[in-house]
Amino acid sequence: MLLIGVDLGTSAVKLLLMDEEGKILNIVSREYPLYFPQPGWSEQNPEDWYRQAMDGIRELTKDCDKSQVAGIGCGGQMHGLVALDKDDQVIRPAILWNDGRTSEETDYLNQEIGKDKLSQYTANIAFAGFTAPKILWMRKNEPENFAKICKIMLPKDYLAYRLSGSFCTDVSDASGMLLMDVQHKCWSEKMMEVCGISKRQLPKLYESFEAVGTLKSDVAAELGLSSAVKVVAGAGDNAAAAVGTGTVGDGMCNISLGTSGTIFISSEKFRVDENNALHSFAHADGYYHLMGCMLSAASCNKWWMEDILNTREYAKEQSAIERLGENRVFYLPYLMGERSPHNDPKARAMFIGMTMDTTREEMTQAALEGVTFGLRDSLEVARSLGISIDRTKICGGGAKSPLWKKIIANVMNLKVDVMESEEGPALGGAMLAAVACGAFGSVKEAADKLVKVVDTIEPEPELAAKYQERYEKFCQIYPTVKELFRNLAE
Repeated sequence: MLLIGVDLGTSAVKLLLMDEEGKILNIVSREYPLYFPQPGWSEQNPEDWYRQAMDGIRELTKDCDKSQVAGIGCGGQMHGLVALDKDDQVIRPAILWNDGRTSEETDYLNQEIGKDKLSQYTANIAFAGFTAPKILWMRKNEPENFAKICKIMLPKDYLAYRLSGSFCTDVSDASGMLLMDVQHKCWSEKMMEVCGISKRQLPKLYESFEAVGTLKSDVAAELGLSSAVKVVAGAGDNAAAAVGTGTVGDGMCNISLGTSGTIFISSEKFRVDENNALHSFAHADGYYHLMGCMLSAASCNKWWMEDILNTREYAKEQSAIERLGENRVFYLPYLMGERSPHNDPKARAMFIGMTMDTTREEMTQAALEGVTFGLRDSLEVARSLGISIDRTKICGGGAKSPLWKKIIANVMNLKVDVMESEEGPALGGAMLAAVACGAFGSVKEAADKLVKVVDTIEPEPELAAKYQERYEKFCQIYPTVKELFRNLAE
């Protein structure tokens, strides 16, 4: 049995071919463009996702026994608004998770509908990246397009729809729309009313490990696969990545250093923190999770290295960094505003603390530390709920840096476990497909059998103490400049 995992990311689709023993046989990636039509806006063409995914699947499977392919599972970028008309045509470019145009709609939801009611309806409050504010923005600013909406879906679900014809989503991804009652895993009638939409415009809800259909005959023929191949509901990218790192079961933790950064804590119980600083979402294993999400993580390092320093030699730039815990320069990692825990689309990135003798290495180090401090903000919220965590898994492009992993271990004061296969959402998607195809009885069984830890970075008490002092200073910066960000935005 062969399984295909898909990671529909922000910059590329990554596809993975795996057998039922967890052996990765092939990996293919296909890039597509990202559009910024106005400052703070972020859009993509869903047709690009489909075409690149189809091309990637053909490349992925060209040398395998295609008759052995049993299922396709997809992890994907969350929160994006994909709207189709009655003829199944995309009405407008997809508005993505990192799009910041919905500040007015977010304020309306949080202040006029009210955070207490939103939390009651959905277990979450409104964030600029969520789908519901995008729907309100479209209703106000593009009423003709809004009137055409027949189907509302998320990015990976558009791909599932094109592959199988099934209008579906899974509960982990749907949790981030601000339209679902997370605790009861059903669409919220109240939120549909607030957004002016109906249940028939929303996809059918599935658990992440359930099959939603099989490949359409024409798609199967184009790919050279059987029309019996199961298309699986899949999961939001963070839940899929958590499955791929074995972050399944009560009290497990995963840190993802991708374009965005997340700290993901799985739980068998439904939980909500009183300030809704963390997202309370359904997990791909059938239970729940808490998640803190920062909008710019590895993208901060990429911006600093490629756009400012004009280099792609990441390892070389980091090799001269030695004085950990002693950096005088701080960096706020809010290039696209910030989500957890500040929920402030007007926040911006900044360096502070430079002097005439500040070095290139100190600035590079500050970028890595700033992202880590930002992630720790969310970890502290989880700790305030009484959740005890002493170790974390790690994944994402930033996790390839030994220096960054060491910084994370000591800033967080956690043991950091490194996986044998660091393939994130694509691996998680393939594992969910394996469960749907009967190779495993549950997501936890799949994780226990397939995920292997090959290294652990331990925090060093002296260095962790130094970083505790630095983190306490970092925590003073954002509250001090918060109003300045608002004034600059005006």
